[in-house]
Amino acid sequence: MPVIEHLTQRSPKVSVDELLGGFYPSPRFGEVSFDTYRPDPQQPSQAAAVTTLREFAGTVDEPSPSGLRKLFGARKAPSRAGIYLDGGFGVGKTHLLASLWHASSGKKSFGTFVEYTNLVGALTFRKTVEALSDYSLVCIDEFELDDPGDTVLMSRLMRELADAGVKLAATSNTLPGSLGDGRFAAEDFQREIQVLADQFDVARIDGEDYRHRGLPQAPDAMDDAALRDRIDSFAGGVLAEDDFSELVAHLADVHPSRYRQLLDGVDAVAWHGVETITEQSVALRFVVLADRLYDRDVPIMASGTTFDQLFTEEMMHGGYMKKYYRAVSRLTALARQGSEVAG
Repeated sequence: MPVIEHLTQRSPKVSVDELLGGFYPSPRFGEVSFDTYRPDPQQPSQAAAVTTLREFAGTVDEPSPSGLRKLFGARKAPSRAGIYLDGGFGVGKTHLLASLWHASSGKKSFGTFVEYTNLVGALTFRKTVEALSDYSLVCIDEFELDDPGDTVLMSRLMRELADAGVKLAATSNTLPGSLGDGRFAAEDFQREIQVLADQFDVARIDGEDYRHRGLPQAPDAMDDAALRDRIDSFAGGVLAEDDFSELVAHLADVHPSRYRQLLDGVDAVAWHGVETITEQSVALRFVVLADRLYDRDVPIMASGTTFDQLFTEEMMHGGYMKKYYRAVSRLTALARQGSEVAG
């Protein structure tokens, strides 16, 4: 019998030191490298991106040239402080970003966009700049601008870190100059968006979602009786079992910066009565949980609707559609794992 716990009964407390200490690749990407990335031969941009990142990695720990070295013989530095991986979900951008992190030997940081904005909220903007200015590399996964405040905040942060000599690397589904499109009045913030874009050279990565290459379709929907059988047969350790609607409500009381800790020690999750989320704020919060589950490679067992119906049609075609498609892709992959470990 599994050890049953409930995410709805967890309210993790995270100190500032713990927050800073958590900026490294998740276990899913804990040992990846450029050599373990498998470019699709049908997508030349993938192999090109590996070459570009290898070259960029060579500049991260290299001191800026000065004096005569600056005039003669110094390696030509990248034209901008950062490299920006642009491409659809599931083409291996996070794998490559983590590979860059592992290839760099200096002081470095790796986190998602929302984790950096949460860091600013915990430390204040100035203290965040002071803390990260000592780093040689700052990696930002899943770069997206969800509101005007984030636009101004991140444009200032990236500019100040670049001015301090910090190398920057980011991944996103959106080109730097198009960040914010469809989410808010982005035209009113073009200056800030352009400041962001000016920090990066762009490497485009084309391809289809690797999680769907040759893999079966999402598991069929289960009723609660079938889910109970799967829970009872699970022998993988700690299983977090929750009613879906109660879990969604509980997430509103846990800051997204603590979702990693919310999942500490959990080997799998089971959700009763998954249903379509109809509120945008709730859906965006759930996307963060989906990302943290995927980071930790946590299998999902669930009754109710399938994850391709988790968000409304309006959401799947709106300004945040790329976030929702990524979440559906990741949740579906974890549901496949859940059907295997409990099958």
